[in-house]
Amino acid sequence: MTAATPIKRIGVISGVANELAVFLPGRPRRSLGAGALAVQQAAYAGKEVYMLCAGIGKVAAATAAATLHARHSVDLLMVVGTAGKIGAVDGDLFNVVEAVQADYGAQRADGLVRYMPGAMPVGPADVQAFRAFEVSMPDLPSARIATSDLFIECDIHAGKVRDGLSATLVDMETAAVAQAAALLGIGWVAIKATTDGADGESAAAFFANLDAAARSAAEAARRLIDRL
Repeated sequence: MTAATPIKRIGVISGVANELAVFLPGRPRRSLGAGALAVQQAAYAGKEVYMLCAGIGKVAAATAAATLHARHSVDLLMVVGTAGKIGAVDGDLFNVVEAVQADYGAQRADGLVRYMPGAMPVGPADVQAFRAFEVSMPDLPSARIATSDLFIECDIHAGKVRDGLSATLVDMETAAVAQAAALLGIGWVAIKATTDGADGESAAAFFANLDAAARSAAEAARRLIDRL
């Protein structure tokens, strides 16, 4: 998929329902299906937008990605929502341009050795980032995000992820969606607003900042769609 590829159908994924509730406010939505995989559909900027929150974590995110592609033939997957900040970067709203998985690999006596997700986790370490579909967002700083099935409340662990993967953000969905997009042969993008510092105060900070961060990410994601 290249920047010249026309985007007609976008699949939007979040881990928390609050993050999608504030996306494209005021736009009429149609519910498609029922249960945990019920999709919301809306039209915006000449595109069909399909929204799904299947829950928190990599399995839920990848399931949402596969569901949106299978049911609605989306051209692009978009992750919208919140993240923890682990790098010394300014701002609290980011265009994610690279994603890596932080918890896939081989657990050895001297620690976790990371590999590309899906590859055999033996031999020399091999981690390469999934690259996002290129969209110019000059008003937002770029970021690399590290995804795992962990809500990080430890600055020591956060530091290891930051130093080991050159990441500035952490979440529980983006790199799983990026991997699914690669397998499906489509592009992905992500907009993330930070709620916490992935430390001992993360739980309280997440809930205190969730609504404001979700609105911030949703508005930036709308602007991103305008540029597609």
